[in-house]
Amino acid sequence: MPTLISIEGNRAVAAEDPFVLVGDDAEVPASGDIVVTLARFQSEGDGLLAAGRRVGVRLQPSEEVESLAYDLPRLAVVELAFPKFRDGRPYSAARVLRERLGYGGQVRAVGEVLREQAQFMLRCGFDAFVPADGSNAADWLAATRRYRHVYQRGVDHRPPIYAERAGAAAPRPVKEELEHGL
Repeated sequence: MPTLISIEGNRAVAAEDPFVLVGDDAEVPASGDIVVTLARFQSEGDGLLAAGRRVGVRLQPSEEVESLAYDLPRLAVVELAFPKFRDGRPYSAARVLRERLGYGGQVRAVGEVLREQAQFMLRCGFDAFVPADGSNAADWLAATRRYRHVYQRGVDHRPPIYAERAGAAAPRPVKEELEHGL
């Protein structure tokens, strides 16, 4: 089983992945948590969910995340595949899942996932990773803290630098200045 790194608050946790990827032609195991392709989910999803197991779906960059909108409350995980590390479409899919579709389950990055992408993935809504570069949880946590400032709004709700600067430059009210003896 591949190592799964999940970010939980200010911690990075490494664990064995409880989900098994079941290919389109493979037989579904009798029990256990599974991840299937979008095509398989669209044809067998109701039956898989009715079996009482946790089910996830793996989306390729060319597949529309909105096609899962109706079923998202029933899914435990949505895996977004990075076939090449330079393909940015899964970043957009993660934001759509979190912001537009309100998905609260696990959004997982799989494929060519490198720790240099960690902070950007978190900002878009990913919360779990199957790293391709052999990095560990401590490496990922360090990568998520590499930059103090951000320059645009994200799913993580960190204030962008221009908002921080505006807050720091805002004049204090006269009453507050008098109270502090300024």
